[in-house]
Amino acid sequence: MTRSGREKDQDDPERKCVATGESQPKAGLVRFCIGPDNSVVPDVLGRLPGRGIYVAADRAAITKAATKGLFSRAARQSVKVPEGLADLVESLLARRVVDLISMSRKANAAVTGYEKVKDWLQSGKARVLVQASDGSERGKTKLRPPEGEGCFIGLLTAGELGLAFGRERAIHAALGAGMLTTRVVEEAARLAGLRIAQPDRQDGGETAMKDM
Repeated sequence: MTRSGREKDQDDPERKCVATGESQPKAGLVRFCIGPDNSVVPDVLGRLPGRGIYVAADRAAITKAATKGLFSRAARQSVKVPEGLADLVESLLARRVVDLISMSRKANAAVTGYEKVKDWLQSGKARVLVQASDGSERGKTKLRPPEGEGCFIGLLTAGELGLAFGRERAIHAALGAGMLTTRVVEEAARLAGLRIAQPDRQDGGETAMKDM
């Protein structure tokens, strides 16, 4: 089983994490490359040219690689590591998840709003329930995600989830079946390794309960 919750495919390409020394499918790793100025550049889409350096999608692993000179060792040259590299990767992965949910919305494969999400869940149309991490726990427990692994995402803030739907904030969303949803789940699994758990934040009490 991979980090993303998929059954491991024999054809899934594997790469070795320079921090842990373990090989695993690329879906659970973050690719880095060396830019023209010899600085380490996160390549969360895996499309930048040049030799890739892979690190597990894990805050501790990326911090270790950044602070122990492991990028220079892998690149066989002196490289510059940006400050707060793990934070940068987290922000890029969060944006990736938001962008994929936005694409799902445009493809009519995602909805937001308590009543719409509830309807999708009850009808069986929803494959994944997404809820804001800083939403009211009392409000969120009224909706139950579909059965199965990878059917719930609770990593995004209300502001981030709202951005995916072109609004200021959102608490509840549902994703239908399809490849876009699979990609959202995979990217959310990578984000989970980078996102630091936050204490319960209600952002204004009653306001956090409203799915605007």
